[in-house]
Amino acid sequence: QLRLFGVRLRRWYRRNARDLPWRRTRDPYRVLVSELMLQQTQVSRVVDYYGAFLQRFPTLHAVAESPVTHVLEQWEGLGYYSRCRNLLATARFIRDEYNGVFPREYEQILALKGVGPYTAAAISSFAYNLPHAVVDGNVQRVLARYFGINTPVDETAGRKLFDTLAGQLLPRGKAGIYNQAIMDFGATVCKPRGALCESCVQRKDCVAFASGTVEQLPVKAKSIAVKERWFTYYVVLQGRKVWVKQRTEKGIWQQLYEFVLQEESKAFTTKKVLPAWLASQTAVVRKLKVDSGQYRQQLSHQTIHARFIIVNLPDTFTTPAGFERIPLKKLTELAFPVIINQYLKSGPAWLDTPSKK
Repeated sequence: QLRLFGVRLRRWYRRNARDLPWRRTRDPYRVLVSELMLQQTQVSRVVDYYGAFLQRFPTLHAVAESPVTHVLEQWEGLGYYSRCRNLLATARFIRDEYNGVFPREYEQILALKGVGPYTAAAISSFAYNLPHAVVDGNVQRVLARYFGINTPVDETAGRKLFDTLAGQLLPRGKAGIYNQAIMDFGATVCKPRGALCESCVQRKDCVAFASGTVEQLPVKAKSIAVKERWFTYYVVLQGRKVWVKQRTEKGIWQQLYEFVLQEESKAFTTKKVLPAWLASQTAVVRKLKVDSGQYRQQLSHQTIHARFIIVNLPDTFTTPAGFERIPLKKLTELAFPVIINQYLKSGPAWLDTPSKK
């Protein structure tokens, strides 16, 4: 049964493989770029970014020699910016420790910044055809349904079970194509909802199909609670300049730029209050104006809600520590979180040049 599973899978893949740009290369750097981009991001979105990123940074050396702001700018809009910082750190590490030659051993690849067991297995098998099984949500779902496994995938015992089984299924000398096949199969046939069971090449021996438990597998012991967060951004203007700050604290938006931010503890009300450190320093703030509706950005574990409020200050007001005052025309040169870019692309009136008014 194990052998037949793999044979059917590879036969199906040869006829139905998706034509994705990162499957046309065995360059480990390009595989790394694709795998980091694909972490928690839909394939369709990555396709739009992958080619443009490699056009600007075609080699590992090109990334390693670039300032972090340039790399972040090219990544802007893809989200989860820690992946981008990890890519830069890995490129510089390989340049310095391996003389720019991408390592070939699984353990060396696993030791790279931002590379876990899944990504290391992907690079090892796709670039070098080494016998390491990739195990992501797609793979776990296919195996849980086909073999009728009720052990929760999000517990230690379940992870070990699926890792072991995935390794046993690897065909000798064909790890790369097998890994691509099972991931594609899970993404397009054995889907989380609306699985295409009637046309599935594995349905004859699929335990879940026979028992009518396709929608109940895989089993998860706990669901992820999504946190709601409420951000009020104050766009502080001084003539044709605006205050911005680069985030230095660790988090999803580290090294990206933002306006003055105040996080609310609950949903927005009509009340508009300046952050205390700003309100205490000036008595000349003009009437506050809400300049937007609400914006929303959905992340894996949290939902960000944002609104933007305009604050006009005289030119004589001193910019506080941590902020810089930049000309409005230079905003396009900075990397912002997606939710701020949504607001900027909506065309707020304060972005208009004097000639347009």
